Amino acid sequence: MDNLHAKQEIERLTQALNHHNHKYYVASSPEISDYDFDKMLLELQKLETEFPEFAYPNSPTKRVGGDITKKFETIIHRFPMLSLSNSYSREEIIDWENRIKKTINAPIEYVCELKYDGVAIGISYKDGKLFKAVTRGDGTRGEDVTTNVKTIRSVPLELEGDYPADFEIRGEIFFPLAAFAKMNDERRAIGEPEFANPRNSASGTLKSQDSKVVASRGLDCFLYGVYGEDLDFESHYEAVIKAAGWGFKIPLPEKKYMCKTDSIEGIMEFITYWDEHRATLPFEIDGVVLKVNSYDVQQELGYTAKSPRWAIAYKFKTERVETILESVSYQVGRTGAVTPVANLQPVGLGGTIVKRASLHNADQIEKLSLHLSDSVYVEKGGEIIPKIVGVNESLRPQAAAPVQFITNCPECESLLIRKEGEAQHFCLNEKECPPQVKGRIEHYISRKAMNIDGLGSETVDLLVRKGIIHNVSDLYDITFDQLVDLERMAEKSANNLLQGIKDSKNVPFERVLFALGIRFVGETVAKQLAKAFKSIDKLANATFDELVAVDEIGEKIALSVQLYFLDQDNRKIIERLQAAGVQFQVEEKAMASNLLEGKSFVVSGVFTKFSRDEIKQLIEENGGKNVGSISAKTDYVLAGENMGPAKFDKATQLGITIISEEDFIQMIGSKA
Repeated sequence: MDNLHAKQEIERLTQALNHHNHKYYVASSPEISDYDFDKMLLELQKLETEFPEFAYPNSPTKRVGGDITKKFETIIHRFPMLSLSNSYSREEIIDWENRIKKTINAPIEYVCELKYDGVAIGISYKDGKLFKAVTRGDGTRGEDVTTNVKTIRSVPLELEGDYPADFEIRGEIFFPLAAFAKMNDERRAIGEPEFANPRNSASGTLKSQDSKVVASRGLDCFLYGVYGEDLDFESHYEAVIKAAGWGFKIPLPEKKYMCKTDSIEGIMEFITYWDEHRATLPFEIDGVVLKVNSYDVQQELGYTAKSPRWAIAYKFKTERVETILESVSYQVGRTGAVTPVANLQPVGLGGTIVKRASLHNADQIEKLSLHLSDSVYVEKGGEIIPKIVGVNESLRPQAAAPVQFITNCPECESLLIRKEGEAQHFCLNEKECPPQVKGRIEHYISRKAMNIDGLGSETVDLLVRKGIIHNVSDLYDITFDQLVDLERMAEKSANNLLQGIKDSKNVPFERVLFALGIRFVGETVAKQLAKAFKSIDKLANATFDELVAVDEIGEKIALSVQLYFLDQDNRKIIERLQAAGVQFQVEEKAMASNLLEGKSFVVSGVFTKFSRDEIKQLIEENGGKNVGSISAKTDYVLAGENMGPAKFDKATQLGITIISEEDFIQMIGSKA
C-alpha cells in the first residue's frame, strides 16, 4: 500500500472506530458486532505500525493501553476543583435552600444529580481532541492520568458537533459493579486477594503505571460539568445536555440520573427516589448532588473558602441491618484457599434478601469476636457481597459458643495450613480434594483459557464423580461411548464436547499457560512468561533470577512457578497434554529484518507513536534483543518521555548510546 492510500485508510478506520465506540459505550446502540469492531481495530493497528507518521495522537488504538507511566506529573488546575459541603439530613437541605432564597429574590431552578462513588476527573479538550486528564488531587492541583483515561471507552478521544475550541469537562470515573465482580472472580481464581470495594479499586486502577491494566478492567465515566472562558451557555443543565451532542456520556434525564426542579418538594422527591432505588443501579452511588442551575445565580451566590454556596451534597446513610448469625460454613477454592461464610437469618438489605455474608478469613472472625447466635450488623456499602461489620454484644445469648476457625478441610479432612505472611488457610491436598480438582478443570476449560465449548461445570462435576477424569490431561482421553452413557448427554452434545476438546489443541501457548492454573499466574503474567521463554520446557527449567528478570514477574510469582514445575505430577500432566497435541510453545513469526541482529536494548519511558510493548516487539522482529536492566553489555537505551533519572545516569556513566523514538524508527526503516 502506498502512502496516500495508507493515510486515507487510517483516517477512514479512525473515524469509523470512533463512531462505533460512541454508539456502543455511550449511546448503548451498537451498529456492528464485537468481532467486526475488533477486526477493524486490528487492521488500524497494523497500518499504524507500518505507517506511524499517519497515526493520530488520539487514535482508537490508544484504548487498548500499553504505555507505561513511571511518575504522574502534577498539574495545576485551570479552574479549581472545589469540594462540596456534605449534608446527612433533609433538614440541612431545607436550610440550604432557604439561605439561597434569602439571597436571591427571584424564582430559582435546581439541578439534581447522582453522587457517584468514584474518582473525580477533569478532562480538557482543545480543537475537539482530548488534551489532558487530571485527577482532583487537593482541588488546586492534581495528577496527569491522560494515558490511562484514554483507555476508558466511554471517554471520547475526538468530539463531534459544535463544541467550544478550548474547554474542560468534569465528572466521575467509576467501576461498574459487573466489571468489579468479574475482576474479583479472576483474582480469586488465581489465589490473589479480592479488592475491597469499587471506589478504592477505581482509584487504584486509574493510578496504575501500566495503561494496559487500566484498559482491561472496564472502568466507566459520567461527565457532567462544563468549564471554560466565554462559553455560550446560561445554565448548568443546558451545558450538560449540549455536551451529550459532542459525544460525552452524561447522566441521562430519561433514566432519572439527572433532573431539573424549581421546588424543595422536587428536590426531596429526587432524594427519596434514589434512596429507595440505588440498589438497582449498575454502579455505586453514596448520595445526590444539588446545584443551582443558572450560571448568573451561581456567580451571585459565590463561594466559601472550601466550597460553592450554590451546590451541596446529600449523603445516604450506609445500608445496615441487624440479624442473627446461625452458623459458619467454609468454602474451598481452586487454589485450596478456605473462605469462611456466615449463614444468617434471612433479612432484607438494599432491595434483596440476604442469607449469607463474607467473613474473609480467620483474622476477621477473631477481630469481630464472633459467637454463634450473635446478633450481627450487616452492611453492603461499597461491597458486592454483604459483610458483617459488628456485633451487638448486649444481645449475645449467655451460652453462645465462640466461632472457632476449622483445623481440617471441610471436603477432604486434610489438615489446613496457614503460610507465613498470608491471611488465608489452605488445604494442600490439591490432587484429591474434590473442589480443588474440579476447580482446576473448570479453570482450564474457561473462556479466557482453553475455551472448550460444550463443557460446563455440571458436566465437569459429573465426569469427576464418575471417575472419568481426575485432572485436565484426562480430558483428551474421553471417548464418545463414555459421554453418551452420562445423564442428559445426547449424541449431538457428546460430539460437540469432543469437538471442543479437539479445537482446544489450537489454543496459543500463552492461554495454555494461563489455563494450567499456576498460582499467581493470571492472563497478563502468562503472556509475559510465554513471550520471555517461548516454550514450556524453557520455562520449566528457568532459574529464579531468569524469572524475576521478566517484566511484571516478582519474587512471589517466580517462586510459585518453580514450585509448580518441581511437582512431578504436574510434569506428568504437561507431558500428557503435549502428547495430546496441546500447544506448549510460541509460534515464531518471521522476522521483518535482521537490522538489529546482535544488538541489545533497554526501553524506558513513555512514547508517542508506539507503546513500550510495540517497540519491544519491533526490536525482536528486526533481530534485536530486549533486556531488563542497563549493563556494560547493553548497546542502546531507547528513551521516551519521563525516563527514570537513575537509568539515564547509569547509561551515561557506562557510555551507552541513548536514542529517541525517532532515532529508532530510522534504524529499522521509515515504514516501521
